[in-house]
Amino acid sequence: MQVVFSPSQLDGKITIPPSKSLSHRAILSAALANGTSKIENIILSKDIVATLDAVKALGATYTISGNTVTVTGIQSLAEQATIDCCESGSTLRFFIPIVSSLGVSGTFLGKGKLPTRPITPYLTEMSKNGVVFDYHNTMPFSVSGQLQPGDYQIDGDISSQFVTGLLFALPLLNGESQIHINGKLESKPYADMTIDVLQQFGIQVMETEYGYRIPGNQSYHPHDYRVEGDFSQAAFFAVAAAGKGSVLLQDLNLDSSQGDKEILTIIKSCGAKVEQKEDGILISATQALKPFEVDASDIPDLVPILGVLGSICQGKSWITGAKRLKIKESDRLKAISDCLNTLGGKLTPYEDKLEIDGVDSFHSGNVDSFNDHRIAMSTAIAALFSDGQVQLNTAESIQKSYPEFYQDYQSLGGIVNVIHMESNH
Repeated sequence: MQVVFSPSQLDGKITIPPSKSLSHRAILSAALANGTSKIENIILSKDIVATLDAVKALGATYTISGNTVTVTGIQSLAEQATIDCCESGSTLRFFIPIVSSLGVSGTFLGKGKLPTRPITPYLTEMSKNGVVFDYHNTMPFSVSGQLQPGDYQIDGDISSQFVTGLLFALPLLNGESQIHINGKLESKPYADMTIDVLQQFGIQVMETEYGYRIPGNQSYHPHDYRVEGDFSQAAFFAVAAAGKGSVLLQDLNLDSSQGDKEILTIIKSCGAKVEQKEDGILISATQALKPFEVDASDIPDLVPILGVLGSICQGKSWITGAKRLKIKESDRLKAISDCLNTLGGKLTPYEDKLEIDGVDSFHSGNVDSFNDHRIAMSTAIAALFSDGQVQLNTAESIQKSYPEFYQDYQSLGGIVNVIHMESNH
């Protein structure tokens, strides 16, 4: 699908879609519980559908009514399950230990860049603890055997998703386990989010000076859960309003454990006005924006839109702690640089950081999303600050996390025209 954006300005109010990260975690907890749970405020993006299909493959059932998913936990466990993760890294990395903790033989499928994304910590640690992998550096691959309680060593600089997967699985085993984090755990807020959700479904995890202690023989309890708004998605509209216009962001929880709420601090430091109102958070442009420096090791998903923010600031901005962005849906440091530089930006990607020089405006051009939802949405925001039209190819990549993004963008005054729809043969 190709779309064309024209320069415009976003004004008004928008209800931010539910957190994709919390949606995965709530669905999974409900599937492991003995009983029925209602998960409210769910959007059926491709990643979330992958997780719903995965819990169904294990033997859980669900029904969908509007934006509520009712999940009945696994009643009769599958002996063998095929888990199609599509392009969802969370689905893949959460389910590998879960499948093994249940003693299920699992085959994992995926597409896009997912087959090349690493699962190394599981290959080394789970193999020591009862699990057999038939894995040849790509997908499909299979796992068999029964995960055992024990000590698990995880490097902190790969992905917190490996920690989350183990935090889901280890409480189900018949003995206590420890997760030892080597070095600093990057993206730790995501592990904090996991622990928050686990607690609400009756699972206790203790944080220690070395990582986490997980008592065994625990059981998940059914729980009705409402998913809060997603700061990762709110960031696109926040940056748009920081540069010009004013947008009220609704359904965000300022006490959230989501790391990406840091976007509010960053745009405020650049000079945007951030006000807490009764019905949401109002972001307004008040002055020319000052550059910023930020360590993205806990907030990797913000990097593409921060590339746009740095470009509309006056001066040089730096994003550090970004080496893990090479193994996302695209090599995000290169992808956002290629995309914005095509439009007249001045971004220089390095191994683990991004240098951004501010520009007066972007200009018209033809860019690709690299099949990455966050690159597509960042392009839409960059186009607001362009002096001409911006054409985006593979624009359908937003389906991965935020299918309604273009409609929401238009509802605030953004101008987007679909010029070519792929036919579905």
